[in-house]
Amino acid sequence: MTSDDFAPGRPKVYAHRGASAAFAEHTRAAYLQAIADGADGVECDVHLTRDQHVVLLHDANLDRTSTGTGPVAEHTLEELRSLDFSSWKGARIPEAYGGVADQFLTLPELLDILRGAGREIGLAIELKHPSPYRLKLEDGVLALLEEEGWTPEESRLENIQVSFMSFDTDSVQRLLQSVPKEHVCQLVDDFTVKELRQELGLGFLTGGAVANVMRATQLEAERVLDAGEASIAGPGIDYIREHARNVQRWLEAGRIFRVWTVDSEKDVALCQGLGIHEITTNKPAQVLKQLMVSS
Repeated sequence: MTSDDFAPGRPKVYAHRGASAAFAEHTRAAYLQAIADGADGVECDVHLTRDQHVVLLHDANLDRTSTGTGPVAEHTLEELRSLDFSSWKGARIPEAYGGVADQFLTLPELLDILRGAGREIGLAIELKHPSPYRLKLEDGVLALLEEEGWTPEESRLENIQVSFMSFDTDSVQRLLQSVPKEHVCQLVDDFTVKELRQELGLGFLTGGAVANVMRATQLEAERVLDAGEASIAGPGIDYIREHARNVQRWLEAGRIFRVWTVDSEKDVALCQGLGIHEITTNKPAQVLKQLMVSS
């Protein structure tokens, strides 16, 4: 599939951390597979290392997706390169996608991969918070992109259309100081005490306190989208189902919708029926096939 096969009117498909159902998230193999699958764009999460390199990882800690342990921010890039970030997935990596030692990526390395796509492609960068480096993360990412040749006005880097995302409203406001709002996505989710206690292993009181903070974050994110300060709305698929009035209001106000993480046929159909503009999925090939059939 090439960009010429793009069906007018269908949602764009962004590969969530690459084709992460097939290969370990954020790895070279996952991104190369997403390009091969025909994804319109890819999504990545970024953190700063101890020596201030921008690296691709979702979690603030290394434990889940590598052979290392502890906070990403307390490790140097050299230390991270010595770890295995792919074997936990149990997927055999094709020789063309490199070996185990080639899978860990910095943001510049992902840019090189996308430059080699041979077509137009989107890149959605999520800035992860809380970060011990606070808004130095945003400053570091923007400085890096400018060094690579990115232009803020168009938010382009050669064949790559770049957009920025965060749940953290301070992050979004910092980005908006340099990036036009058309390229900034305010992420929003629906948090409950029960979910937080289960996901984070928190007690009742602690879970309630954290939920109050998260709820305040959600309300501020909703305010940003109500005010049109960011042009791209980034709700999760559960939020789409639970907050139909907000969704309809933002659609009518002209917000571009980028919905995550949409893997099931039912959820793809829901997004298509609502007129969602961009779908973020772990399964880009499967979602593209469904969209092509139904368009």
